Formats: sequence, structure tokens, C-alpha cells
Amino acid sequence: MLTRATNFFWRKGEPVSAGKNGLTYADAGVDIDAGNALVERIKPAAKSTDRAGVMAGLGGFGGLFDLKAAGYRDPVLVAATDGVGTKLKIAIDTGHVSGVGVDLVAMCVNDLVCQGAEPLFFLDYFACGALDVDRAALVVEGIAEGCRQAGCALIGGETAEMPGMYAKEDFDLAGFALGAMERGRALPADVADGDVLLGLASSGVHSNGYSLVRKIVEVQGLDWESAAPFGGGPLGQALLAPTRIYVQSALAAIRAGGVRGLAHITGGGLTENLPRVLPEGLGAEIDLRSWTLPPVISWLATAGGLMQAEMLKTFNAGIGMVLVVAPDRADALTATLEAEGEQVHRIGRVEPGQGVRYTGALV
Repeated sequence: MLTRATNFFWRKGEPVSAGKNGLTYADAGVDIDAGNALVERIKPAAKSTDRAGVMAGLGGFGGLFDLKAAGYRDPVLVAATDGVGTKLKIAIDTGHVSGVGVDLVAMCVNDLVCQGAEPLFFLDYFACGALDVDRAALVVEGIAEGCRQAGCALIGGETAEMPGMYAKEDFDLAGFALGAMERGRALPADVADGDVLLGLASSGVHSNGYSLVRKIVEVQGLDWESAAPFGGGPLGQALLAPTRIYVQSALAAIRAGGVRGLAHITGGGLTENLPRVLPEGLGAEIDLRSWTLPPVISWLATAGGLMQAEMLKTFNAGIGMVLVVAPDRADALTATLEAEGEQVHRIGRVEPGQGVRYTGALV
């Protein structure tokens, strides 16, 4: 993470302008020393994410990466950016902040792999009202953990301390990932009628729909320290389960052959994300009986009295990634994905039409 450089001009320890009150940046609420301390604190976490292609450590004005050293001959670059959303409010309120770093990486790299790209490096932006070095370090260490899971390097970022813009305890995150593929290997490609839809289980709510999650918790009269009605300890901590990162398993499937498209199931759910990988004239049929809702999502549906259509376009409904695969490769790819640790469900097929048609019911 790179911090901004602020230059000061001094004359023998006296204020530059005679008669001024000697104000400092710290008096205005910005602690440059804390920012520098954070950079030193997170260097080991960033170093732990090094991979082939990384050319320099933290501290410069930009991060360097060598595509040739990473093994690419004729690469096409793919970029993605995202945040964590109002899930951050729960992390701030409870103090359990490390997992949102994983969320930040997941939301970016899971998008990259849908294009067929391997994530190479990651940059983060951490903005706050007052920099708490210990808390910020936990967040960045979570980002480093997400990068390790995705196989990409954390090569830089920015810390912005902005009193007056954010309340003292508040912070926000943004992430930026860059990946690459060899030319001619972009996805989706050749999606056809009859292709099989393989759904990979989510780890929970992931990082979408948290404004509705928070509303449901409020309506139920619960707080973050209440026992989670669906199990898993205190409610706040249970709701902060990090987003699953599908990069390594998805890349293994792509390399095995037969993957024609991938859809990361984020905001908009299955209803809006799956059509993004289907060509004109083709839709999808999904059997909602082919998997079981995670307990947390089942509770949200019941506690919020949510209609099925609302569930399917707000939450991931237990499916965090969908692979569109050739029918004759479905069994082999299921085995490949399971060997990578995924829970795989055959949830439907591609068919003529448009949009997503559902059969059965979620609950």
C-alpha cells in the first residue's frame, strides 16, 4: 500500500510564515506518521503475495509487473474494480474487519476469471476518517490473504485519511485487479443450446444485498451480538463470512477444456448475471430443487418474508459461480472442480429463448 507524500518546508524549526499559529497536518486530523507506520506494518503481508512477474516492493509511485516473466507470449489484459459495500458497516460496528479484505479481492478476481483471465496483481484503496494502524493492518492482511487464495500479488495501493469526509470510525475500501490471458482465449465463447450449467456453492451471503440484510436484522429486533438464528456464533460475525474465491478452481476447469462461459453471481443474482454470458437467442433453465439454500440465506428469506423473485435477484441463493460447459465435458469438469475443493451442483441447461426460466422452488 502506498501512502501519499506530503512535503513540508521548515526554517530552523520555526513556522514558515512569521506570526502564524504553527498548525500542523495532525492538528487538522491527518497523521502522516501513522500512514508511514502502516506501510511498514503491511510490507510482510504484501511480500507474502509475491508471484512470478512482480518487479518491485512497496514504496514507489507505482507497481511494476513483467508479463513476460509471468509466462505470457501474446497477452490480452483484463481489468476489474469493485468494493465491499455496506457489509463494511457490520465490520466497523463489530470490529471484525479482517474478512472484508478477502471480500474486496474476491469481488474483483472472481469477475476477472469469468473472462478467462488469470489474476496477476491487485491494488487497494483504503479511505478513513482517522487512521487506526492496527485496524487498517488487519484489513490489508485480509487483502493479502485474498491475494494468496487467488494467486495474485498485492503490489500497491493508497491510504487516504480524510477527516470531515468520513466519521472517525468509518472507512471504505476499493479494489483494482489486473489479469491476463493469451490472445484468442477470452470467455464466453461458443455457448450453445444444451450446454450444462454447473453451480459452485457459495460460502454464504458473500458481499451483495447487505442493505437488505441490515434491514432484516433491524426489523427482527436483533443486534450484532445476538446469537445467529441460523447458527455460527454471534450474528454479526456470522454475517461476515468472507466471499469465496473461485479463481484456482475455475482456472483448473478452463485448462481442462470444455468451459464455454462463467458467471460470477453477485448483485442481481442468478436472474441478472447468468444472461451476461449467454449470446443473443439463448436463455437458461434452472431447477431450483437441484441444491439446498445455505442456512443464512434461508433465514433471510423467512425473516424478511422475501418473495422468490426478490431472493433470486438480490442474493446469490447459495450459488456463487456458474460455469457453462459442453455437455460431454460436464462429468469430467465436475470431478475437476470437486478435486479443487468446490461443492458442485448441476443446476440447469442453456436453451433457446432469453433470460432465466426457473422450475421448482427455493424453499
